Amino acid sequence: MSPSEVDLIGLGMTAMSLRPGATPLRLATEASTAALTDAQIGRADVDGLLVGSSQGVRPDRLGVGFAAAGGFRDLRLLEHVEIKGATTIAMIQRARHAIATGEASTVLCVFADAPLVAGKGAGSTYAQSGGNAGVRGLERASGLLGSVPTYALLAQRWLHTTGTDPAALRSVAVTARRWARDNPDAVNREPLDEAGYDASPMIAEPLRLLDCARPVNGAVAVLLTNQPSTGPARLRVRGTGRQHPVRRRRAGAESWFGGGRSAVDDALDQAGMSRSDLDIAELYDPFSIVTLLLLDEYRLTGAVPAGDFVRDGQTGPGGTLPTNTGGGQLSGFYLQGMTPLAEAVIQLRGAGGNRQVPNAAVALVGGIGGRLDHHAALVLERAA
Repeated sequence: MSPSEVDLIGLGMTAMSLRPGATPLRLATEASTAALTDAQIGRADVDGLLVGSSQGVRPDRLGVGFAAAGGFRDLRLLEHVEIKGATTIAMIQRARHAIATGEASTVLCVFADAPLVAGKGAGSTYAQSGGNAGVRGLERASGLLGSVPTYALLAQRWLHTTGTDPAALRSVAVTARRWARDNPDAVNREPLDEAGYDASPMIAEPLRLLDCARPVNGAVAVLLTNQPSTGPARLRVRGTGRQHPVRRRRAGAESWFGGGRSAVDDALDQAGMSRSDLDIAELYDPFSIVTLLLLDEYRLTGAVPAGDFVRDGQTGPGGTLPTNTGGGQLSGFYLQGMTPLAEAVIQLRGAGGNRQVPNAAVALVGGIGGRLDHHAALVLERAA
């Protein structure tokens, strides 16, 4: 292969736990060891390490100290990357650039998180993000803690401006669960129908409990290289792109929406592909509204409105664009941008079992950060 061609050669995942337990450091070590085993290489072969962690100042937050704790030595590249939900693809971009320019030859990217803490609610860790000053301070004083209420406001606005029936949220959640039922790593695998969705409690209108991702304690690691390897099927990084709208959200000046499409355009342009070449889409979906919004913003449904596209089964098994095929973050597991990346790897390797999309060779992986403040896109292809 050409030195400029970079492949993903290893994937390591921990079990996704709904109980307090291991620290991010321990989880990262487990996932990294699994990725090395999967790629059939040793720690001494790794000369680059990129570490991602959830936002916020937390005493157990994963950082560059993981290099020593994880048993890595003599690294040519060592960085902590944090752009919220866009972090994973940003790490892939950084690794690809480093390998292509000779800064490193084999780079491990790892993300670990343990937001579930004994004696606290599942959402308590995230509820403290955002600060106490300015607009965010006003929101906090009004009870808008964490992401659910703010994404509920976003959902109300998007449904209104696009004329989408709120029932589209139900279609997203039910479809995600259909995929998750055949994913042994998913934390929500029980059957879900429309009545079951409607029975779930309203958290912040129009978002019900089942419209929201479920946090887990876990870790995922991937390995990228331009060196020969004897492990599983290699996946070529064909294109990446990012866009940061830098929103100010002031009345009469700016919308919640727009931004992100050029990230997908750039990734596809680098790959020499178009949207019609995509076999699957793995999109960041912390809430059901985000799936709809990204399908629309990234122009993945052609001339069909995103709500109709999902309702008609086009994102489900047998659809024209199978999306979030492991159940996504809604029914699979919420581990920020590593959730869609891990599923893309599984599908392109043909390792999806009963949920496998036939002949899947090209995947779009999408990541967002904040309240759609950051967009990142990755095109992966099964290498010849």
